[in-house]
Amino acid sequence: MAVRHHLIRTSPQAVWAVLADGTRYAEWVVGTSESEPVRGQWPQLGAAIRYEVRFGPLRLSDETVVRRCEPGQVLELEAKAGPLGTARIAIELRPWGDDCLVIVDEHPLRGAGGTIHNVGVEALIQIRHRAMLGRLAKLCESEAAERERGRPLGQVVSPQHDAGGARA
Repeated sequence: MAVRHHLIRTSPQAVWAVLADGTRYAEWVVGTSESEPVRGQWPQLGAAIRYEVRFGPLRLSDETVVRRCEPGQVLELEAKAGPLGTARIAIELRPWGDDCLVIVDEHPLRGAGGTIHNVGVEALIQIRHRAMLGRLAKLCESEAAERERGRPLGQVVSPQHDAGGARA
């Protein structure tokens, strides 16, 4: 199984805000060129987004379905990839001081992806996850920096209890 983690220098709530927006999937998922909600209220159980992957002139369009959601903590998805089959992608958010530790665990469920799954495929998934988590971090951290710039000078912000950040 391809498991990778990344420390994102913003709160779990800020990371969850990006994950919970089905229209932003293509901004951080490597290989995805477009995404849009097609069913249900993302990221509620059973909700789906349609995505498109492009390889030069070739295009693959399919959907990703929410299979488990614990708001602010866990998002488990089933990504469908046509003839390649489906994969389970679990994303866990853990508070780490004032930051967020993101853990991604992906493995094939059905179809050709499970049949051809081997060490080489695992290495490619690791490379993809590294890039994907880097994109997610850049997106979340730049939005946090933008919020910080918009804050009035001299305003002190203290973490709220149970907000996932540091506690007094």
